[in-house]
Amino acid sequence: MLRKLLIGTALASSFAFAAHAADVKEVQMLHWWTSGGEAAALNVLKGDLAKEGYAWKDVPVAGGGGDAAMTALKAMVAAGNYPTASQMLGYTVLDYAQAGVMGDLTETAKKEGWDKSVPAALQKFSVYQGKWVAAPVNVHSVNWLWINKAVMDKIGGTEPKTFDEFVALLDKAKAAGVIPLALGGQNWQEATMFDSVVLSTGGPDFYKKAFNDLDDASLKSDTMKKSFDNLAKLVTYVDPNFSGRDWNLATAMVIKGDALVQVMGDWAKGEFHAAKKTPGTDFLCYRFPGTDGSVIYNSDMFGMFNVPDDRKAAQVALATATLSKSFQSAFNVVKGSVPARTDVPDTDFDACGKKGIADLKKANEGGTLFGSLAQGYGAPPAVANAYKDVVSKFVHGQIKTSDEAVTELVKAIDDAK
Repeated sequence: MLRKLLIGTALASSFAFAAHAADVKEVQMLHWWTSGGEAAALNVLKGDLAKEGYAWKDVPVAGGGGDAAMTALKAMVAAGNYPTASQMLGYTVLDYAQAGVMGDLTETAKKEGWDKSVPAALQKFSVYQGKWVAAPVNVHSVNWLWINKAVMDKIGGTEPKTFDEFVALLDKAKAAGVIPLALGGQNWQEATMFDSVVLSTGGPDFYKKAFNDLDDASLKSDTMKKSFDNLAKLVTYVDPNFSGRDWNLATAMVIKGDALVQVMGDWAKGEFHAAKKTPGTDFLCYRFPGTDGSVIYNSDMFGMFNVPDDRKAAQVALATATLSKSFQSAFNVVKGSVPARTDVPDTDFDACGKKGIADLKKANEGGTLFGSLAQGYGAPPAVANAYKDVVSKFVHGQIKTSDEAVTELVKAIDDAK
């Protein structure tokens, strides 16, 4: 089914430009990387481009889920004001490619062998009708626990391997007077956690059928009902002030020892890195209980727009820098993610990064690498937004029961298809 962006007739507009205009030595980047760890990671790219003589024009739009940034991008594109590139997720790249506004990086991709080094799961979203339209920056995975080690030691906790063991661990933290679970009450954070709950509750095949294939029977099943029951259980361990909290503030609660654990994608590790914390000494990284062996992924991509000829050299420089092995290592070490190409050594990565790289390789080879529905890789944006809305209403008590949640989820996804 064709997905159309309601961004006006300006999508089809073309640029008039002087044939011999001098190249513009500037990269204009729209993104939502505004936390400390994210900003530090982005500085790696700014530095690489500065060495080649390119100025950096920042267009930051705060909001960890990227919704506000995508609203800003829609307005820019409708006005014919294309950025050099924009941070984008999965299906959003394909929407803009289908609208005919993306550039063509194929010549650069062929020259640098992207097709051999970028996993097929990412090429599905960065290549449109045979043309490379985006440069993958990283691979994030969302099914992680981030735990304060000092608190863990204090309560005598051990790695939880099952959901019931996780609940028992949260009970220990509660009994010790520590906030068990740090969560930001924003729909994308709640749905990101629910991705992991569903994989844990139903297993890999169920997750794929429900959240990648959108199989109706799976969405309305007792397993999905049980998943909502498990989510409701987790919410009982969240502090009363969670509503509206930004994700990085929830991470800070764990870093400072105010909370035991956060369920979040590995961008959270970027905050630990920025705070100069060390895995195994200051914090622990475990897969969400019941999901070891599977990876729920998303990938930040730099979607490249069809800019005038005098801005294309800057765009090629950005794309080339983004997928260089040196940048892929340096950036992802800081960001908390793993490289978007499979031939980057794990030498400079910490223990959590090495585990992330190994887990990705194993999941990619074993057929247990799944797109995150909450993060724009499980289904098109309309479906993902409907999903986030239902999950958030359930977390905040507007949907009262798991039976009602299942009914509302099925209806919302059907309406969004």
